Amino acid sequence: MPSPGRTRRHAARFEKQQRGLSTFLVAWSDGTPVGTAQILWRGCEAPEVRERFPGCPELNGLGVWPPRLRSRGIGTAVIRAAETRARRAGHHRIGLGVDDRNLRAASLYLRLGYEETGCRYLDRYHYLDDNGSRHEVADPCRFLTKRLTGQPG
Repeated sequence: MPSPGRTRRHAARFEKQQRGLSTFLVAWSDGTPVGTAQILWRGCEAPEVRERFPGCPELNGLGVWPPRLRSRGIGTAVIRAAETRARRAGHHRIGLGVDDRNLRAASLYLRLGYEETGCRYLDRYHYLDDNGSRHEVADPCRFLTKRLTGQPG
């Protein structure tokens, strides 16, 4: 049985999409979802980021699962799809936050043209564990952005 936290997280993402506040992207392989991300059209929730990058959509929650599928281009494909959607929606820039400890993700983002902005913040969120207990988290992060150029593709 799935944890109530996981179920609620996806329900919240779906509700945001239904309200037009986000777009939830799913990468599929042989009928199985293998990667996800969300475009938050109103941008990052952190006040430090909103102040410096108003109107910049945020790519959020990128994940590839199971881990054995990482480094096979799935994350890159999801990122490219998000960039295309943002460009088609008329945005000239997209951003994303990366946890200071996630060196692998930071390396991918920089390789794909995202740039350091010097904007640091705490990514605050909570989750429910498999027993339904709530856990508060504040991860130190930095915000990267990428200029979207060219024609919508």
